[in-house]
Amino acid sequence: MHGVATSYSPSPDRTVPATDAAVIAALAALDVDASTPEAVRRALTARETELAARLLPPTAVVWQGDTPEAPPPWSGLPPGTRVRVDTEFGDRVEWELPPEAVPPGAVPPGAVPPGEEQGEQEEQRGADPAPPGGQALPLGVHSLRVVVPDGRAATAHLVVAPHRLPPPREKTYGILVQLYSLLSRRSWGMGDLGDLAELAAWSGRALGAGFVQVNPLHAAVPKPPDGSSDPSPYRPSSRRFPDPVHLRVEDVPESAHLDGEARDLAADLTRQAAALRESVLQQGQLIDRDAVWALKLRALELIREVPLGPGRRAAYNDFLAEHGEDLEDHATWYALAERYGPDWHAWPAPLRDPATPEAARARRELMDRVDFYCRLAWLTDAQLAAAQRSARDAGMAIGLVHDLAVGVHPSGADAWAQRRHFASGMSVGAPPDAFNARGQDWGLPPWRPDRLAASGYAPYRALLRGLLRHAGAIRIDHVMGLFRLWWVPEGRAPTEGTYVHYDADAMLAVLALEAHRAGALVIGEDLGTVEPGVREALQRRGVLGTSVLWFERDWAGTGRPLPPERWRADCLATATTHDLPSTAARITGEHVQLRDRLGLLTRPAAVEQAEAAADVSEWLALLSRLGMLPGGGGHEQEEIRAVHRFLLATPARMTGVWLPDALGDRRPQNLPGTWDQYPNWRLPIADADGHPVTLEELAASPRVHAFMDVFRTRERSREKSREKSRERPRTAPPGARPV
Repeated sequence: MHGVATSYSPSPDRTVPATDAAVIAALAALDVDASTPEAVRRALTARETELAARLLPPTAVVWQGDTPEAPPPWSGLPPGTRVRVDTEFGDRVEWELPPEAVPPGAVPPGAVPPGEEQGEQEEQRGADPAPPGGQALPLGVHSLRVVVPDGRAATAHLVVAPHRLPPPREKTYGILVQLYSLLSRRSWGMGDLGDLAELAAWSGRALGAGFVQVNPLHAAVPKPPDGSSDPSPYRPSSRRFPDPVHLRVEDVPESAHLDGEARDLAADLTRQAAALRESVLQQGQLIDRDAVWALKLRALELIREVPLGPGRRAAYNDFLAEHGEDLEDHATWYALAERYGPDWHAWPAPLRDPATPEAARARRELMDRVDFYCRLAWLTDAQLAAAQRSARDAGMAIGLVHDLAVGVHPSGADAWAQRRHFASGMSVGAPPDAFNARGQDWGLPPWRPDRLAASGYAPYRALLRGLLRHAGAIRIDHVMGLFRLWWVPEGRAPTEGTYVHYDADAMLAVLALEAHRAGALVIGEDLGTVEPGVREALQRRGVLGTSVLWFERDWAGTGRPLPPERWRADCLATATTHDLPSTAARITGEHVQLRDRLGLLTRPAAVEQAEAAADVSEWLALLSRLGMLPGGGGHEQEEIRAVHRFLLATPARMTGVWLPDALGDRRPQNLPGTWDQYPNWRLPIADADGHPVTLEELAASPRVHAFMDVFRTRERSREKSREKSRERPRTAPPGARPV
């Protein structure tokens, strides 16, 4: 009744009961007392009474152009019910339910039209043509009100979403990169948005790439006093706004107008940044995000003293007005974190809730710093926009693909500003499976499904809208989280968690609506254990999946590598990801050696090595049989190219190239299961010998160009095919007469 599972199935033939403690704790996080048999009876009675009296769910969904199997939320109400929809555009549609059935998403005959001019507005907003028997409601998030004949009334949020997101217009390939790892000769010790714009311009113009996919650029948690910062981009302070650590300082227009002492100080900071960059590129030091931010923060504080011109001031004011309270709360958290530390749980009690009078007073007292952090969000947004323009100007059909992390840090800005939407005392993770017998606890507080629904998914909508502002597509990490998440009670082992379900129809509808409005694609990371029906539901709504070569086998049959023609089309096909070994490491077996050195193997190293080698040999044999591996293998670079020839031969609509693969980099950017044993999220892109490579060196590398010939050759072949198609004379069918 509350979406809390009492069991789970790690495999189709096995069901494991959830512990009573996990179920009781998950219900308690939803304000449901199930601690005793008497409490359970009271909770059941209360919930049954509530559901019996409910006319509408808190948020209802209508899919435009969907089948009759998906009836609108008012379909079960009695004839004579008055229905009113107040659209987000200020229009109103009213009607009374007749005895006969009404097409899904349609307003029945006799409905009060919303006005003569509304038809044009709806066409511009993407509304479907009016279905038979009524007028289609416009796409959007509206207010729905019903009054049944006995006088009872109810209201709900109504999400009207496009039936399906369109696929990419044609097959394309692109670059996958962790932005911090891509240093240029202009970056300050880690990759920045200027580097991203350069990478997009080069790969689009010189290589014909259609997109660049980056790691999450979400705002990070500042370094705590004890220095124990978390460099993972997948555990951010906020997913709502980007991190200003990615700013290219010199590209901020006001930086050109520094003078006097401020100019000298800025020049000194630039020299320190150059030394930091060289320590990574020449001396083998790790990327130090905190050191980079310390320098950029001081530089940006200097730049902030330069007055904005009238046009720039107007643009900034527009940004403030557009983002309103969300941005102010975000900036307030950072201002308070400077004074009290980056864990809001340790702040004075009245400041732990942004809605208290004390928090409002502190906001006023710190208004100068609040404005500073608002301005940083604006500057970062502007450089993100410039990077996407650079990608599209280079001919990229998609451009930037941004990554949405599955959650946020429990001490960060989002968890503070939206605290009522998060489940207290719970953390997101994964149950035990074949790869991790102990399960996983990711340390991320989950959203409460009941509070999300009651708000019309407002935080989720704002999050997606912000991420899609300057994107041609988004990748959703652990997309299965739109359906259910594994909740682990605080202080318990991951094995003692349970699944809590979300309204997947509503989550998908909001996602489809926001992506449609942005004209963007959606890619779901659906690797690992996936609940039955999830991939089908995502495919039905046009959400692309993720297929990694080494995992694509005929698991329901022979277990052999899946031939290219049997791959799904609606996916992003890759050879690896940031959490997996590079292709060079997998081919050489170095990933097993690394895990052995770190004590991560659960079986003897010889057994693991033999199994890994057999896996690679089986794939290479298939590549050889298909004519993709001249000579049958034995040359690492050619084998890496053959892997990517195979990916291009699949029907996958998008093919992703892990940028370190072009250089033969052996090291993973992240090694799951490690914390301080391995430098996760701190490695620059390097060559096969582990020497860091700059963006400029990468673009001039013979090995990179030889690798990219796989894609350029394919692109030239496609272009010739298109030209022949255009030149082929059109012939009329037999018996046709000229018109």
